[in-house]
Amino acid sequence: MALLSRKKTTVGLDIGSGLVKVAVIEHGREPELVRVAITPLLADAIVDGEVMDPNMVADAVQTALQQAGVTVKGQTIVTAVGGRDVIIKKIQIERMKEQQARELMRWEAEQHVPFDVDSVELDFQILDPDAEGLEMSVLLVAAKRDLVEGKIRLLTDAGAPPSIIDVDAFALHNAFEMNHADAMTGTVALINIGHEMTNINILDDGVPILTRDVAVGTRRLREDLQRDRGLSADDSDALLLGYDRSPHLDAVIERRADEIAVGLERATAFLTSASRSVAQVRAVFTSGGGARIPGLTEALTTRLKLSVAQANPLANLKVRDGALGSFVTDDIAPLLMLPIGLALRTAA
Repeated sequence: MALLSRKKTTVGLDIGSGLVKVAVIEHGREPELVRVAITPLLADAIVDGEVMDPNMVADAVQTALQQAGVTVKGQTIVTAVGGRDVIIKKIQIERMKEQQARELMRWEAEQHVPFDVDSVELDFQILDPDAEGLEMSVLLVAAKRDLVEGKIRLLTDAGAPPSIIDVDAFALHNAFEMNHADAMTGTVALINIGHEMTNINILDDGVPILTRDVAVGTRRLREDLQRDRGLSADDSDALLLGYDRSPHLDAVIERRADEIAVGLERATAFLTSASRSVAQVRAVFTSGGGARIPGLTEALTTRLKLSVAQANPLANLKVRDGALGSFVTDDIAPLLMLPIGLALRTAA
């Protein structure tokens, strides 16, 4: 959204409800991941995407940046907004030049965005600029201004003012496209399973066309294990972060996998009703901390009757020796999809 001088290094800063994650990428002949850092957030610092304790979040941001060796001054810091206050919609309009389209976008937003257009930040991208025909495809993006300004204020107070505010779905797409080029054809779903929320992103020929949130995450599964299976918090975490399936996990995963599946099915049903040109989802890729929970991929595969696999943001990305520190690659990779997608951005 910002026009800035190009920087050699980009810092992707992902503030989740359970963790603050930083990925630092140097942009030379090819992007290279040079450092990552992850700092936990205390419970209830962020609830349902709303910052409840700004000071606590600011402290975690500062700690994560320090661990990543980031000197904030002069750095390009990229963060993102998402959730129900961000709308992404693919629309068709009369073919025109970009400047003319920019003048038209406010009117288009009034037709397609369920918010007061005076309260949002608008952006758009022409998807077929070189095509012929009377109409063109445009990706319209609207984010509530309060959401954007709140993120800027939070990071400014933390001493790390952002250079670019991205959208979660686009950042996930950036990392996904670089590492899973074979999934850029047809219709696929990228499901990012976080601490409190699962984000469903549907891509059509590599273009994000719909996002949906489902109130299911690792926190809900942890609570299920404690309430329904009588496990302690430590034992619940051991199962969720472990490598082996267990009867306890299998007992709670099926219900939560069904909720995620229903969210995806409702999203695809909406797309089908809105546009007959969108095909059925052919494959599903998962990311986020919840993606590595033992048995969850299998449960989603059985429920959706589709191919479900973990997305890997490190599959094709050059990684400098020591960039991951003491983290185990397979453990940390699902967590890095969003911060790496943010760090892949360079200022225009």
